Amino acid sequence: GYGDDEDAYARRNGGTPWCAPIKVKHGDVSCRSPQGGHYRNVMGSRCKIRCKRGYEMQQGHTEVVCMASKHWSGNYACREVRCPKLQMPVNGGYKCSDGSYFNSRCEFFCSPGYTLKGPKTVTCQYHKAWTSGESVYVDPPVIKCPNLKDKTAEPGMLTARVTWDTPEGQDTADGILTDVILKGKPPGNFPEGLHKMSYTVFDRAGNRASCRFSVRVRVRRCSPITPPENGYMKCDSDRDNYGATCDFRCTGGYELQGSVARVCQYGLTWSGTETTCSAMNINVGVRTASGLLDQFYEKRRLLIISAPTAANHYYRFQMTNLQHAQCGLDLRHMTLIELVGVYPAQMGRIGHRLIPPGLALQLRLLLQISHNNFNMVMIDKQGMDRERYTYPITSAQIFTTIDTWQGRKDEMVLQQEAGHTCQ
Repeated sequence: GYGDDEDAYARRNGGTPWCAPIKVKHGDVSCRSPQGGHYRNVMGSRCKIRCKRGYEMQQGHTEVVCMASKHWSGNYACREVRCPKLQMPVNGGYKCSDGSYFNSRCEFFCSPGYTLKGPKTVTCQYHKAWTSGESVYVDPPVIKCPNLKDKTAEPGMLTARVTWDTPEGQDTADGILTDVILKGKPPGNFPEGLHKMSYTVFDRAGNRASCRFSVRVRVRRCSPITPPENGYMKCDSDRDNYGATCDFRCTGGYELQGSVARVCQYGLTWSGTETTCSAMNINVGVRTASGLLDQFYEKRRLLIISAPTAANHYYRFQMTNLQHAQCGLDLRHMTLIELVGVYPAQMGRIGHRLIPPGLALQLRLLLQISHNNFNMVMIDKQGMDRERYTYPITSAQIFTTIDTWQGRKDEMVLQQEAGHTCQ
């Protein structure tokens, strides 16, 4: 049992000092022990005494501690509540069932020839006041909440720090309050929106009072912007809130016009000018092959196909294979250049743009491409000659090769996020 646990504990701990068990008539005891468990009167135990309705602490010690001296730190006893002694009415008197103690009922009477004014009976209530009926009206406590807290988030933030002091309630009866309870989020960081809170206060008589208040957090927002056609947009924070920055990039073969980055400003407008991506304007009227290739530097990869004649079966086979692969080539930022024929009857072509024979010849010379056989050269964005073929290959092989090149993986991530695909 309970006692056995305590004795065993005392023996194990070399006779740890114990205080006499607390028993309170007309009251309840709740104890906390440093040892935990069932031990209620080991040294250091703290016990709270609560008197039953109609009783009060004799000397006001609501908590006692078990000390090393094996004595509790204060006396504890619940005594019956007493109301103030009733004033004897002039020309009359009263009789009580139990003096001035709790629940005592007193009846007033008048001397002969006099009539009673006021209540005929009064009863002593648990809060030490007389009443004229079964129930007593006690004014509830009063509590005043903070005003509405209206905050705007700082730049780049989606929350705002909001603090307030816990309101102190006032009791109209004996001035003693038991609890002030907050319903809602405590002071700290609040997200965007309206947050409703309330405080409730209780007095010893069990009466309560409540008040309500709100916290509103505003996040300043610009009107949303969208990525440019043939481009990407990457924004930090929440994309459109005050302080958010959006960076823009164009897909390969498109050139950025306007602002590279835009910031949502306090006035709820975007900094800079509208961003667009316009198609590369390839100039085929340059004088040198290097002048032509420089236009593609860090913008497009090149697939250069050369054949001595348009009737070359390798050339025809390769071009047929690539007809259905245009989207895949665009997705990989690849421009196709054809060099067909032998100088001076040589013809060059980039899409629908014709390359003059002299410039086409210079390209073959610069890249050391034979004009007697079918050749295919793959060049990366840095202008480096990466792969050469003397026979046709499938578009799938071309795509696999390009997808291993430097920078391609980053492009693939951006394309995936933007939903750019050939399907």
